[in-house]
Amino acid sequence: MAEATASITKVFSGTLSDYLGKRKMLTVIGYGLAALTKPMFPLAGSAAWIFTARFLDRIGKGIRGAPRDALIGDIAPSHLRGACYGLRQSLDTVGAFAGPLLAVAFMVLLANDIQAVFWIAVIPAFISVAILILAVKEPQTTRHPGDSKGETKGEARSPIQFQDLRQVGAPYWWLVIVGAVLALARFSEAFLVLRAENVGISIALVPLVFVVMNAVYAASAYPAGTLSDRMDRRYILAIGFVVLIVADVVLALATGIGMVIAGVVLWGLHMGLTQGLLAAMVADTAPAKIRGTAFGIFNMATGLALLGGNVAAGWLWDTFGPSGTFLMGAGITSVALAGLVALRSGGRSLRHEDEG
Repeated sequence: MAEATASITKVFSGTLSDYLGKRKMLTVIGYGLAALTKPMFPLAGSAAWIFTARFLDRIGKGIRGAPRDALIGDIAPSHLRGACYGLRQSLDTVGAFAGPLLAVAFMVLLANDIQAVFWIAVIPAFISVAILILAVKEPQTTRHPGDSKGETKGEARSPIQFQDLRQVGAPYWWLVIVGAVLALARFSEAFLVLRAENVGISIALVPLVFVVMNAVYAASAYPAGTLSDRMDRRYILAIGFVVLIVADVVLALATGIGMVIAGVVLWGLHMGLTQGLLAAMVADTAPAKIRGTAFGIFNMATGLALLGGNVAAGWLWDTFGPSGTFLMGAGITSVALAGLVALRSGGRSLRHEDEG
């Protein structure tokens, strides 16, 4: 429920960032709301408190997601856009596995005082907001006379109209479809944990599944983004799709810990090869003045598809076992790959002409 709410919120925050011309402000609000929820976890006295904190945290994620991604697109030089999105994904993923490892370390040092560990987590949350406020500058670009595609960041503009969305063109909408189909196949990483337990990995070692996956993800996202600046991004994205298909097949057929770990490594590699590139391609195909809305629509479509994919994956797991879930993922990813190939064969460039 929280993730679905975040996905829907992204559309409104993205559109609002286009309307106000203030992407940084909404990004600060989103990260700030997430930071303010952190003290609720150690103070929580019931499950309702935890639910509320988690829900508000995800709303903060929804508010910041599209404006932040659009802001990166505004700041990044077009010839380094893939590297910039790849670096963001790498650093975000470093936090995804370093945070749990630090939590485990503090649990040991503090004799399992989980409330104290949650209080420690408040510190980096507020540091990140401070860095955003003090160090990130929203760019200003002068509109050229008579240039309808010129853009003045920070200048309020009219609300998004249907004719504005038509400016993004067919490549963007096709990318939304391909991204949504991929999200349908790329269900929650929680199923990787279930698979690890299924083949006999002890409960104490199960968190290492996330560590391994995120370590590979973090190590591959920035190089993949950098490489995509030197060649057609679709080639690298297609490789990422193929890697996910192989990962699903390996996980479906796994009979021991070694095969599961191999599948987890491949899963992390596919994340590194796809997630930053998809963001860069959205920025490539969307004009700057509606880039926030474009990211919002893309994130909502992929978020809702991910929710549907999780429901289907859970049902298949209960009905046919792990193989049914992962083979479904491989099959749907093949459809997404075919869509990407169709986009390539259509002979139309994905990259939108950059302003200026």
